[in-house]
Amino acid sequence: MRSAIEARLRHTLDDPQLSDPVDPAIGDFDLNPGMRQFVPAGRSLRRAAVLVPIIDRPEGLSVLLTRRTEHLSSHAGQISFPGGRIDPEDAGPVEAALREAQEEIGLDPGFVTIAGFLDGYETGTGYHVTPVVGFLRPGFALTPNPDEVAAAFEVPLEFLMNPKNRERHSRDYNGATRYFYAMPFGEHYIWGATAGMIVNLAMRLGFTEEMGQG
Repeated sequence: MRSAIEARLRHTLDDPQLSDPVDPAIGDFDLNPGMRQFVPAGRSLRRAAVLVPIIDRPEGLSVLLTRRTEHLSSHAGQISFPGGRIDPEDAGPVEAALREAQEEIGLDPGFVTIAGFLDGYETGTGYHVTPVVGFLRPGFALTPNPDEVAAAFEVPLEFLMNPKNRERHSRDYNGATRYFYAMPFGEHYIWGATAGMIVNLAMRLGFTEEMGQG
């Protein structure tokens, strides 16, 4: 599976339109085109990057995710990839994703091999996120920052790629129904932008069967 992922993403490494896209290709509005009526005209998106960490374990590949602390002002308690804003000092999405992963969960960048990029993702909250896919060599140690991360956990990649485990859920938002992808896994509820990026990875790898309805 690792070789298949590397083969599918290799072309993104040297293409600036894919490694650091000017405009996001996908996002929260794909399932909710009506939500754009709530977006201020001419808003500029804030740039961010996340690391999509795939751990290369002997028993199979798994994806590392985090659960945000409950006291954060935004996205409290949600499941996410390590990441955050791209600072002016960052050379680009890769440097930002690795820096944020080190700050949030203490991940040593030396254990990460960059495989490529997923499509730029636009969030309803005004971020243009570049997902950076990287393979983690076993042996790393994590020290989650308690101010940002409540827990870090792994999910088998096979589970996330299985179309039977992908659902579409909905919630009321400003009097309208908002739809989003969700992948419940045990006590963890993976949804929203994080689930959308995982769906994008699945599509890149050819797991494109119709989503189940929640």
